Amino acid sequence: MDVLEALEAETGLVAVVGAGGKKTTLYALATRASTEGTRAVVTATVRIPIFDRQVERVVVTDDPIATVERWGGDGAEVDGWPIGVVPATEGEDRYVGYEPDGIDDLAQRGLADLVLVKADGARTRELKAPADHEPRIPRTADTVVPIASVDAAGSPLSADAVHRPERVAAITDREIGDPIRPIDVARVLASERGGLANVPDGATVVPLLNKVDDAAATTVAREIGTAVLDLTPRVSRVVLARMIADDPVVDVLEFE
Repeated sequence: MDVLEALEAETGLVAVVGAGGKKTTLYALATRASTEGTRAVVTATVRIPIFDRQVERVVVTDDPIATVERWGGDGAEVDGWPIGVVPATEGEDRYVGYEPDGIDDLAQRGLADLVLVKADGARTRELKAPADHEPRIPRTADTVVPIASVDAAGSPLSADAVHRPERVAAITDREIGDPIRPIDVARVLASERGGLANVPDGATVVPLLNKVDDAAATTVAREIGTAVLDLTPRVSRVVLARMIADDPVVDVLEFE
């Protein structure tokens, strides 16, 4: 299955949260969209590392609507998708993000077919549970993709592999230092304090298990994904993937 179809990210406003592959997923979706003639925008509501090489161009602007209109509106000045829009730089290595309401306004104008949003940070960890102020998901998001890395399973529940490990411990009823089990990853993804935090009522939720690199990882991912489907009615599909691959989808688990 095509990755855009698998994640229900073919059009609309798609917010990516969690840990273990958000940026890779955003850029892979944007690239795939461009090959299909879909006008895609990459942006963020949180800090995001410089990503100029992952898109046709990044524009630093306090008026993303006007900028995207120059690409996609009537009489567009520039031909080349996907594009990135951000409000400002922070230091030499990252951009800051827009307020979520600003992304809502951009998406509702219909100037792009697909608006891809990094709505969470995880400091390169494999699993996370958000703080009270996270994630920063636009209220009109059509699809939310909570991500976790299969590599989290088997790792100690500590700051080495987990962002905000104390919050993951609270969700899973585990102790800091305990080995993370597949069911623990599933409970985080299925929790209103984890992968479902701040998800708008009308949004579709499609969890993504990333770094499914071999048969052993596939077995673990299927165990996690099956548990997620059992734990929450908000989820009817879980995607298993290796997002760095040209054809990233390994499997799609669906509620029966």
